[in-house]
Amino acid sequence: MTNLRTDAAPNARNSATPSPDHQTIIIGAGPGGICAGVRLKQNGLDDFVILERAHEVGGSWSDNDYPGIGVDVPGVTYQYSFARNAKWSRLFPKGAEVKAYHQDVAERFGLMPHLRFGVTVVREVWDETNQLWAIHTADGEVVTARFLISAVGAYIVAKEDPGIAGFADFGGKILRPTDWDHDYDLTGKRVAVIGTGASSVQITPAIAPEVAHLDVYQRTPVWCVPKPDLTMRPWMQKVLGIPGVGAGLSGVSLAAVDVVLRSVIYTPPAVFGPAARGFDAAARAAYRSYLRRIVVDEADREALAPKYGLLGKRPTTSNLFLQAFNRDNVDLVTTPIARITADAIETDDGVTHPIDALVVATGYELFSDPESYRTGTIVGREGFDLGEFYAENHLQAYESVAVPGLPNRWMLVGPYSWTGTGWHALVEISAGHAVHVIAEAIRRGKLDVEVSAAAHSKYHNMIRKQGRNVQYYFNTINKGLRTYYVNSQGDMPYIRPTSLLSARRASKHVRFDDYEFADTAAKSTSDRDTAKASA
Repeated sequence: MTNLRTDAAPNARNSATPSPDHQTIIIGAGPGGICAGVRLKQNGLDDFVILERAHEVGGSWSDNDYPGIGVDVPGVTYQYSFARNAKWSRLFPKGAEVKAYHQDVAERFGLMPHLRFGVTVVREVWDETNQLWAIHTADGEVVTARFLISAVGAYIVAKEDPGIAGFADFGGKILRPTDWDHDYDLTGKRVAVIGTGASSVQITPAIAPEVAHLDVYQRTPVWCVPKPDLTMRPWMQKVLGIPGVGAGLSGVSLAAVDVVLRSVIYTPPAVFGPAARGFDAAARAAYRSYLRRIVVDEADREALAPKYGLLGKRPTTSNLFLQAFNRDNVDLVTTPIARITADAIETDDGVTHPIDALVVATGYELFSDPESYRTGTIVGREGFDLGEFYAENHLQAYESVAVPGLPNRWMLVGPYSWTGTGWHALVEISAGHAVHVIAEAIRRGKLDVEVSAAAHSKYHNMIRKQGRNVQYYFNTINKGLRTYYVNSQGDMPYIRPTSLLSARRASKHVRFDDYEFADTAAKSTSDRDTAKASA
């Protein structure tokens, strides 16, 4: 990224407005917050603080430490372009190693002095008079900043209650992906895992050898394809350490993703529909053949075979999950749960399944859910409430980062942002956009910058138009499928329907004409002079 540091006052401060505590506040120290901090420092914008609710950096890799956790994409694609790692011990790194990587990046790029841990942000309010953001924390503190970058991530918080009758009555041990008690000994225990998503795919085979009995409760089968994992030998690490090799491999994978995105977005609907149906039919046939080779029990094979398309829910990768159902101590339960009691799960067929421990792997509140944006928590200009806006108008954001009515604020994982890549490529795109605009505002000496309503509307109309094939795939071909790609409003704001390369290009070459840079300092001075003359 080009260094945009100028000789303008770094905090855009003058006598017209009070000085905020910081020029910029970043909320969250996960992959997005780390990236934003690095980009700010690279542009000489050092007056910032990162507020993190946990007590260490890493985001999801700090929150989640359940058995078997790891990355489901190759490590070479799960890293920052400015901090390539040739030392992954496995092709698909495990959680502890990924967490250590983020810690190392934060330390190496000098972010630790900017971090405040154990700070939970509960409200963001724009102070129109003073042109700054007031950030309210759970302990009653208010921290102010001229600019605000929200980097709370895609998986905001794990769902506390799975919504099953009697859950609160359970008297045994409850284990969650984000709150795993490693001191609890599973040896000889009767355990239930609710859910078969990405977390369960890793947890189930990891704990199956320890427990006396394991019931896995499945509502919808998940696609689980083989994981070409391997140990990275020293010679492989040396090759990856050669300048350009890691970047080249990452570039090839990004190019492949771009081709797929373009084929989905730009294929005429009349062609896309039959092609997508044919692709999914072929994928289901191939997967059934794979299940016949892997899963011994015929009933389990049938239950584990998805009836929906390959991309309808997040596909998973594992060489152990499906094989776990061949164990004598593991049962797949597809009968719906009627209720949870103090020491058992009762299913609709009247069967009682005694358990000592319950693993709740039922998902998260997501950035793509309108319910995640609660009324009154993000309030902008003239009382603009993001929660109300999204509830009434559906999720939307200019370039996935900015919304009219919220000046000086950007979000790093906003509506229509996922480009089909690892999260580092995504946050580099959004963080790059935010930092470019902040630097430009400072260069111009402006205190107030906001995406124009016209530019926002034009962009969102383009997104809706280019997303017609995505809409058709989920709402027609896979109609009725419960998937987090489709939110409660029937939209797919998880997925960005543009090419990856166009998203990267828009981040590097921000259209500043789409923003309104207000000369608030001059206006305030003029207002004071007018008031004095009138007096």
